[in-house]
Amino acid sequence: MLRPQDTATRERKRLDGLWQFSLDPAGEGRAARWFSGPLPHAREMAVPASFNDLAADTAVRDYIGDVWYQSTVRVPRGWDGRRIVLHFESATHRATVWVGDTEVLSHEGGYTPFATEITEHVRAGEPVRVTVLVNNTLSFQSIPPGVIENTPAGPRQRYWHDFFNYAGIHRSVWLYQTDPVHLTDVTVVTGLDGATGTVEYTTEGVGAAGTRVVLRDASGRPVAEAAGAAGTLTVENVHRWAPGDGYLYDLEVQLTDGDGALVDSYHQSVGVRTVRVAGNRFLINDEPFHFTGFGKHEDLAVIGKGHNDAFMVHDFALLDWIGANSFRTSHYPYSEEVLDYADRRGIVIIDETAAVGLNMGLGGGIFGSQGYTTFSPETINDTSREVHAQAIRELVARDKNHPSVVLWSIANEPESDTEGAEDYFRPLFALTRELDPTRPVGFVNVMLAPYGKCRVSQFADVLMLNRYYGWYTHTGDLDAAELAWEQELRGWAGENKPIIITEYGADTYPGLHSVATQPWSEEYQVDYLDMNHRVFDRIDAVVGEQVWNFADFATTSGVMRVGGNKKGVFTRDRQPKAAAYALRRRWRKDT
Repeated sequence: MLRPQDTATRERKRLDGLWQFSLDPAGEGRAARWFSGPLPHAREMAVPASFNDLAADTAVRDYIGDVWYQSTVRVPRGWDGRRIVLHFESATHRATVWVGDTEVLSHEGGYTPFATEITEHVRAGEPVRVTVLVNNTLSFQSIPPGVIENTPAGPRQRYWHDFFNYAGIHRSVWLYQTDPVHLTDVTVVTGLDGATGTVEYTTEGVGAAGTRVVLRDASGRPVAEAAGAAGTLTVENVHRWAPGDGYLYDLEVQLTDGDGALVDSYHQSVGVRTVRVAGNRFLINDEPFHFTGFGKHEDLAVIGKGHNDAFMVHDFALLDWIGANSFRTSHYPYSEEVLDYADRRGIVIIDETAAVGLNMGLGGGIFGSQGYTTFSPETINDTSREVHAQAIRELVARDKNHPSVVLWSIANEPESDTEGAEDYFRPLFALTRELDPTRPVGFVNVMLAPYGKCRVSQFADVLMLNRYYGWYTHTGDLDAAELAWEQELRGWAGENKPIIITEYGADTYPGLHSVATQPWSEEYQVDYLDMNHRVFDRIDAVVGEQVWNFADFATTSGVMRVGGNKKGVFTRDRQPKAAAYALRRRWRKDT
């Protein structure tokens, strides 16, 4: 799916702003045809944003079920005769859309885009009503999973991921137009041969008589051209995309009609680089790469998971300040603007699906049985796996051309020590490699499946480990934690695969201090990180360290979470804790 663009032939219109919004606790809106007129009992709601915190109302914050968004959109008069598309960057966790009184599409999955042509439902120069039914409930057949449990106080949503279940239209909504003859997809795969770069391209389109492509450098100078829907471009003295050097070329794809006239133009940024695994090394451009950085969250006060450009710019500035070169999109695909920015900044990304919580031995990241069997015909089953597979398809289709994305993570902390887990994940790894044979594939292993017991790591190109020695186990005893952690890590190192520590961290209340370092104090967080780093530095196979978490974030309520998860090295409003300075000293070579 191509993103909306303004080009020589295309034009887009952003539909963000204040939409009408209604809760539908009885689930009656569809049968009552709420889409056919103004929403009942409507209030204004910002788009993009999570709806939960905007109303200052507990009933809204904790709401589960159907919610409705509606806006009146005017199609530009100049779009007469053009193909018109309605595009949503995301809606969490599923959505159905009406244009006027006509249902035009539905989509499952809260973090990837969906779109449909609406030409026959609109008229240029005239307004049209757009209505969106969003549903935020989770089940064993959704990604992420959850369950609605009936209690004496009424139905309650239960889920097993350690972040708040924010919902709504989280990213921008667009109208855009193209010629009826138009491009539908572009795929680029880059290579290196010494100082020469290659860009293999494949395009798909509707109705074109001819295709030509032009590759331009960052100054706009053409460096390679070709004709045909697929081919390979060669770039002499190529400027490689590399960590810390986000150099991008621009590939323009032009479709022509039978007379050779331009009818569609689309621009795809290209970073020329290679990624591969060799033994226990992770190689970018055939040079060993060591990941430093974080697991992050799309999580902000008030707007929840709504995308915000200002915070994005500031977060990347903090990554630079602290010396981080990477992050993981824990635990779902982030906004496309974030990946674009990472491309330009030379930040390396582990790109993750929303498959978090597939583990009934965990609740909110904390050990303890949840009373269900993870993989069974009644819980996470073949239907769940197909939803998961579709999430992988959509992730790869969206992010395949980003040079910053170097590794696919298809799940976070699933059950992985059982036969059911092995059977569930085997085809998902095969699917991911079929979709993209150019990048390594992995998943994030949890402590409940330590070395020698995990049955899913056999499928992974890279071992990604979440471990909390000194926090959830050996709490407060860093000497014992260090011994136990090193013993397990040396076992994993014998697999001869690269190891990235994708989570290690300690909850820390900002401003809490102690002379004898105690859990929750800033001093303990620093000592905890130092202990982990001593272990990593002794294990040659460790090629990355990503602290959990970049910043404090909201979670569901609970006695283990005081105002959310406090493992951030920055507070939720991005103020540094002592650990931020400790990491800066370790990661930056100029301090």
